[in-house]
Amino acid sequence: MTAARTYDFADGKRLTLGGRTLVMGILNITPDSFSDGGKFNTRDTALRHLEEMVADGADIIDVGAESSRPGFTPMPASEEMERLMPLLEEILKNSPVPVSVDTFKAETARAAAKAGAHILNDIWGLQYEKEPGMMAQVAAECGLPVIVMHNQNGTEYSGDVIAAMQDFFQESLRIGRKAGMKEEQFIFDPGIGFGKTAEQNVEVLRRQEELLTVAGREYPLLLANSRKSFIGKTLGLPVDERMEATGASCVIGIMKGASIVRVHDVKPIVRMCRMADVILRSEQNG
Repeated sequence: MTAARTYDFADGKRLTLGGRTLVMGILNITPDSFSDGGKFNTRDTALRHLEEMVADGADIIDVGAESSRPGFTPMPASEEMERLMPLLEEILKNSPVPVSVDTFKAETARAAAKAGAHILNDIWGLQYEKEPGMMAQVAAECGLPVIVMHNQNGTEYSGDVIAAMQDFFQESLRIGRKAGMKEEQFIFDPGIGFGKTAEQNVEVLRRQEELLTVAGREYPLLLANSRKSFIGKTLGLPVDERMEATGASCVIGIMKGASIVRVHDVKPIVRMCRMADVILRSEQNG
């Protein structure tokens, strides 16, 4: 774990990276998410799931209104906001922990930040080709931390996959800095399940520590591997039977420096993370 950070938000909430592993609980308010679409897209079900995840130990809640499953067709920002904003406002009023909003559209991100969201989570890492530079501009304006995920169209790499990811993150840094973002706003995500084959995902997880430093500086890293298809392809498991394998890869990710893990199954993964933290701290402290 690297790049200790503390974020103090306008509503008094605080988030500290660099101590114990933080667990981000997933709250999909989509009708069509690959794992839990349609389960939490009403006010009552969303707030109930929020309460459960916080009680189970979630440090952050990540809210998404658009599925990013393989083959999805992006919806207009207006439609995304129509689905997101009424529930986001309720979630923000009721959440005792910081709330992240999963979107790659600048207009949605701006509305979420204005409503009081604490973190922006961008699956295109400031590089969404239809809105060049726009997400970085929003991030610079609002000053919120941004999860910058690696992504690409297709799974072909001309050379080493980690080298390509390093190049991607350096380009994200260039775009963000040009827009006025500060260094402490950047949190990187290797993008497990995006633009990679199952074998490439496994290689990225195995070599994750090589992504903790980008262009000579250390940055926090978020690992989002929960129930992903590489687990299904590796072990032959359906999406609702991937919790243990998710936990195993989370623990490996923690050993290789992840500061945050993003998961569906909060209670068991929190326990795995806490045990991993105890063992690793004992090792580090002799």
